Amino acid sequence: MLGTLLVRYLRPAWPLIVGVVVFQLAQSVASLLLPTLNANIIDQGVVAGDIGYIWNTGGLMLGISLVQIVCAIVAVYFGSRLAMGMGKDLRHDIFHRVVGFSQREVGTFGPPSLITRSTNDVQQVQMLVQVSATLMISAPMLAIGGIIMAITQDTGLSWLMAVSIPVLLIIVALIVSRMVPAFSLMQKRIDRVNQILREQLSGIRVVRAFVREDTERARFGAASGDLMRTATTAGNYMALMFPAVMLVLNVSSVAVIWFGAFQVQSGGVQIGTLFAFLSYLMQILMGVMMATFMFVMIPRAAVCATRIGEVLDTEPSVAAPAVAAAAPPRTGRIEFVDVDFTYPGADAPVLHDLTFTIEPGTTTAVIGSTGAGKTTLVGLIARLFDATEGSVRVDGVDVRQLDPDDLWSRLGLVPQRAFLFSGTVASNLRYGDVAASDDDLWAALEIAQAKDFVRAMPEGLAAPIAQGGTNVSGGQRQRLAIARALVKAPPVYVFDDSFSALDLRTDAALRRALAVRVPGATKVIVAQRVSTIVGADQILVLDHGRIVGRGTHDELLAYNDTYREIVDSQLAAEEAA
Repeated sequence: MLGTLLVRYLRPAWPLIVGVVVFQLAQSVASLLLPTLNANIIDQGVVAGDIGYIWNTGGLMLGISLVQIVCAIVAVYFGSRLAMGMGKDLRHDIFHRVVGFSQREVGTFGPPSLITRSTNDVQQVQMLVQVSATLMISAPMLAIGGIIMAITQDTGLSWLMAVSIPVLLIIVALIVSRMVPAFSLMQKRIDRVNQILREQLSGIRVVRAFVREDTERARFGAASGDLMRTATTAGNYMALMFPAVMLVLNVSSVAVIWFGAFQVQSGGVQIGTLFAFLSYLMQILMGVMMATFMFVMIPRAAVCATRIGEVLDTEPSVAAPAVAAAAPPRTGRIEFVDVDFTYPGADAPVLHDLTFTIEPGTTTAVIGSTGAGKTTLVGLIARLFDATEGSVRVDGVDVRQLDPDDLWSRLGLVPQRAFLFSGTVASNLRYGDVAASDDDLWAALEIAQAKDFVRAMPEGLAAPIAQGGTNVSGGQRQRLAIARALVKAPPVYVFDDSFSALDLRTDAALRRALAVRVPGATKVIVAQRVSTIVGADQILVLDHGRIVGRGTHDELLAYNDTYREIVDSQLAAEEAA
């Protein structure tokens, strides 16, 4: 997977790759020339006492060194551009793929894992590319070039290379083979730490309310300890590699000096040649050591690339049709025809055989016990996931045949958990319509019963909103989310238990304003409170995913036992009547 990912994202940047290779080749050639020139200075300059030769050759070495430095700088610059560009493209594609996921895919991966894959995993692959551009390309050049140059200097000592290089490769292979599983497990441990930390930060009030700090601290400590032990194992293997490489390198150096000294004594090899051979052997082993450093990074990067590839290769279960149906007139009519829905891995359907119609301009309420499938039902309207059986139709067309953007433009969804983005009141409301004027925003706030508290803020529409809307109360957050949907002004409004944090007076005022100000819109209201849905044109009573009652409040109160039980649990019989 790593190779496929690199080819896919590095191919468009081939000019940078060519630049890296050219300049790395130039600096490698310069590095290989220096030991030979140094040997000539010793043998032909120092031994012969030729000061002019020493100066001339030394000046040439200085010029080659400057060329080497410039080429190395340019190669690193091109390599950095290559790695940073790949990281940007990877994060871009992961983000756009995740944005297109339905709740099914998000639930499969989990938010913590998706965060890790788009940050830490991308960083590991990006780092591999950058280090490859600076080390991996020059390492084989130095190793192969060093072998050739060393043989030309002295073939009698070449047998040392035939021993030291294979020994070094065997040691590296043994260590790397044990590092791969450790790095794979390490990424999963990071996911787990992210998951627990995210849960604790999101539920910090619950943790404190139930005095569970010690328990959560222990849970996080256990996950962190698992990560520490796995990272320590991987780090131990990584730490073992470099001493092993240096041991082979130093033993090889001693062997060259030991056996070369006898040849110098017998006159078979000159002193400069021996030093040149030693330098080339060091360059060869340094090339292998640089490749070793790459072998340290490749296992973890390969694991990360596999995890990134899993995200990029996952096709959203809710996808745009190959040929979208022609956009029908925006009437606001919704139909469920023999709809069943089963969550992935579930033993039984959540919704069973739902068939009903919501006429344009009417208000339909959905009520039922917790877990009856109310949120799942409205999720099918917005196509957050697709029906397992049957069809859901908006304006007469199956939602699976509509272009998703066209479908969503017809709906104003206020989810069960009202979420606000960091910014201002105005920026959040303009999620509904970026071109909305301030007057439009105030009109929506008035309908949503949010005008008073927004006016009370010193900055008004420019008042800051923290991430998730944590700097406003739950009721204020719900009203701002409702106002955001109203700014959009779609033909269909879907309120998924969106009035739960409102007091009865505000709830009633908001519903009256909706009836007066947006009378022609279709409204679907999921609610727990009977008082919220008393005036609905149609009430659907859900029980274990089935419709067990349908009608107005009075009709259901007279003939439906399930609805009557819900009413009796909330209101006195006289108040309900």
